[in-house]
Amino acid sequence: MRKDRPSDELNKRNATFDNRLRPGRFSDFVGQQKIRDRLELAVRAAKDRGETLDHVLFSGPPGLGKTTLSYILGDAMGVHVKTTSGPVLNKPADLAGLLTSLEAGDIVFIDEIHRMAKTVEEYLYSAMEDFAIDILIDQGPNARSVRLELPRFTLVGATTRIGLIAAPLRARFGLVNRLSFYEPAELAEIVKRSASKLGVDIEPDGALEIAARSRGTPRIANNLLRRVRDYAQVKANNLITRQVAVDSLTLLEIDPHGLDEMDIRILETICSKFNGGPVGLSTIAVSVGEEPDTIEEAYEPFLIMEGYLDRTPKGRVATELAWKKLGLSSPGGRQMSLL
Repeated sequence: MRKDRPSDELNKRNATFDNRLRPGRFSDFVGQQKIRDRLELAVRAAKDRGETLDHVLFSGPPGLGKTTLSYILGDAMGVHVKTTSGPVLNKPADLAGLLTSLEAGDIVFIDEIHRMAKTVEEYLYSAMEDFAIDILIDQGPNARSVRLELPRFTLVGATTRIGLIAAPLRARFGLVNRLSFYEPAELAEIVKRSASKLGVDIEPDGALEIAARSRGTPRIANNLLRRVRDYAQVKANNLITRQVAVDSLTLLEIDPHGLDEMDIRILETICSKFNGGPVGLSTIAVSVGEEPDTIEEAYEPFLIMEGYLDRTPKGRVATELAWKKLGLSSPGGRQMSLL
């Protein structure tokens, strides 16, 4: 029997931590009110008619609740949720094996669906519309096509890059929802709920301080809570006050606006090395030692939303706010002339 490596055990503990904090019902899910209303309506209508739920697509930055909502849909419909991800589905046989194992009404959740192989994606078209797939058996003169009938199911896709999903696939989703960043008050409610599950006392001001530095993202809020909990356990008698939150997050180099070390490095690179831009994404990635996709998906949305960065046809440009954040003088409104 294979012995788990330390990294395996760490991943298991992290997954257990995430599952403990993940809401299981719509009533427990905080934020995204319009999307929740639409989904609850669709679930109720489908159950009243005795039909399967229409296919659902969730898009938006990482950590906003796409996976959580998928499991909530499964609970609301009273069906199983089978989970996979786009990069795992390399061959049509992978998809066929997954779909033929379903029971009527089940939900198939495909995370990062935009990264699915093109050949697999094309097999999804008939599976989503006709609930059948045609598999080619053998090769050459002996090749023949076999049609496999599938039980009616619901495909739930999640993506951080909806523009990379082919139009024919996107058109087959009946419910398309884009999740947006959360307000601090919503995140504070999530932090208080998570703290209760973790058995740590937290004051409202402490929860709001964590929320304000969480970049509008529940996953980040829960991760920060985890670190603040450690600090409170060792130095504050397991009570998170505003000052405890400030001290612990300062130790983590997360500023009052939620910017972390990598955010500052990105802004410093654009301002100090490239005179405010414009500068290409690949050049920034090489300068800070990070992958371009990570910068584009994990860091840029927040920096743009908060007004520190502009994306122009010529490249990324630091705004006046970014110069002020770094305590530097901007080059005389240079960035404004590029927009």
